Amino acid sequence: MWYSVLHKSRIHTSVHFLKKAAHNLKGKSTADQRWIVRQLNDPFVKAAHVQNYRCRSAFKLLEIDDKYKLLKPGFNVIDCGAAPGAWSQIAVQRVNSNGANAEFPCGTVVGVDLQRIAPLNGAHFLSNHDITDPVTHCKLLELLPGAQAHVILSDMAPNASGLKEMDHEKLITTALCLVDLADKVLRSGGSLVCKYWDGALAYQLQEKLSAVFREVRTVKPKASRKDSSELFFLARSYRDIK
Repeated sequence: MWYSVLHKSRIHTSVHFLKKAAHNLKGKSTADQRWIVRQLNDPFVKAAHVQNYRCRSAFKLLEIDDKYKLLKPGFNVIDCGAAPGAWSQIAVQRVNSNGANAEFPCGTVVGVDLQRIAPLNGAHFLSNHDITDPVTHCKLLELLPGAQAHVILSDMAPNASGLKEMDHEKLITTALCLVDLADKVLRSGGSLVCKYWDGALAYQLQEKLSAVFREVRTVKPKASRKDSSELFFLARSYRDIK
């Protein structure tokens, strides 16, 4: 297994920690019970706890970056919908924004979310900020060296209503705003990774991305559950046509 190198005692501690949650099943709704049981049986949840990642989604970005090499030391990164901060943790490690490796240049990581994000060494968080707000854009330009980002990341999604088509439309609308953000902050040749839920409107997002990026592809990391409609667009080589 990909996490078999971890010390057995730490894995045992992680499993014990997760199994304690099973005692909270009593009194929960059927849907809540299913969610808890799924979390208990999820190897990515266990591995995230062992490796001190804030949530299992860290492994989605790890797989994408391991394959496509988007994050490099010295790069400036914007993490959209950053809470609870797992993607920012990966970005901090990969761009060396905490200065952990003195042999490489230090990058910058700025996370944005409508919710509060707990502090993280090497990241600057704009909690309670809307990524579509021009005021947020101005703050990003102030925080980013050279007022430009090399990479925009987005794992954000609206709160699920249970109505699949409505939720799909909301997420596509939100993701479309990232193209406008790229127009303001992304440097020529930069990259963007954004989540979307598969559906009838996905082509609109793909077309808008293809208009400003030379390469756009769909990726589904192993940490994205097979029964989920979650996918990611990976767009590279931004064409600054301003």
